[in-house]
Amino acid sequence: MDLHWLKPLVGRPAPFTTVFLDATRAEAAGESEAAERWRAVRRELERAGADATVLDEIADLVSVPTGTRGPHGRVVVADAHGVVVDRVVAEPPARSGATYGPVPDLLPAVRSADESVSLVVVAVDRTGADLVWKGAGGARSAPTDDEQHLHESVEGGHDDIHKTREGGLSRRSQTRAEDSWQRNAEAVAAFLDKRVAERSPELVVLTGDVRAVALVCDALGQQARELVVEVAGGARGEGAKTDAFAGKVREAVDAYRARRRQAVLDRFAEALGRGDGAVTALDDVVEVLRRGQVAELVLGEAGLGALQERELVVGAQPLELGSSQSELDALGATESRRYPAIVALVRAALAQDAGVTFAADGAAELVDGVGALLRWSDGSTPSEQLLTQSADAHRVRSIP
Repeated sequence: MDLHWLKPLVGRPAPFTTVFLDATRAEAAGESEAAERWRAVRRELERAGADATVLDEIADLVSVPTGTRGPHGRVVVADAHGVVVDRVVAEPPARSGATYGPVPDLLPAVRSADESVSLVVVAVDRTGADLVWKGAGGARSAPTDDEQHLHESVEGGHDDIHKTREGGLSRRSQTRAEDSWQRNAEAVAAFLDKRVAERSPELVVLTGDVRAVALVCDALGQQARELVVEVAGGARGEGAKTDAFAGKVREAVDAYRARRRQAVLDRFAEALGRGDGAVTALDDVVEVLRRGQVAELVLGEAGLGALQERELVVGAQPLELGSSQSELDALGATESRRYPAIVALVRAALAQDAGVTFAADGAAELVDGVGALLRWSDGSTPSEQLLTQSADAHRVRSIP
């Protein structure tokens, strides 16, 4: 999971204002409902002492519709100077709310990253293709400079695309048409290969004319081809049933998201099983985080509440963390604060470019509701093996 957009929160000046809104706008009175939700949240923040200038900036942002249809939420995080993160998330909160304090409430923001999938929808016909770049489930709510190329088109350049069934030259005409389809498909594939290499989407949704889709897919390079999911129902220009096709794309994105999560959990289980490359239990996860070994932090859904209530001691730098003050002193930290464990863990993961994956109840063997998949390990890395009885909270260390 890509968390690069959360990195601006690391090292920012406190206090932090974190807002999690239901941004859904109903057909009737949608604007007034959304505004009322924000006003209620703002009153909470004003009572907590949040800065009026920061609240005014947030108000200006959330007053602009996200452009997303259907139920969705919005996460906004501001530091002492202003808004740092503004994201649309696929699932709205059960109740809009906010926090104000010395640390940002990172959990809603990380959840939005877990939902996020970067993709390009490619609608092809026998002359070319239209490309639409999207960020499903975690798209930015405000446009960035890079989004000027959100919509792109490519034309193959060969316009002899119609077969002729009459006259003595019909076979030659058919051959020319099929040759044009092939060349146009190759032009689309070359363009798509280049853009995939430049922008690194996670998913390529290919739709449109059935024959053209097959030709483009066959002409793609390996990098792009491995990302392709074919979804029927889309088309260039007019004629596509937009709502029905959008539903199919959402299904494809949901399926990809589930595959992505399961792939991490499978690697985590395999590494735990062989006693190398993964750890679980809070103390061991803290140890590998401070050493910069973590590729993916694994959080159990059932244990999030406990991790919110437990505290870790942290220093000025994200990798300065421990379960006790003595652990922090041993790192040579010059200052210390107490953070909720979930905040300290995610903060340290961000600092080493690690991802975060959520595991549903029973989907992963986790002690203390947390684990880590490692980039590397050595002789001093904790090595452990879970007991087969899931109710047993103890660990067994395998001795090298």
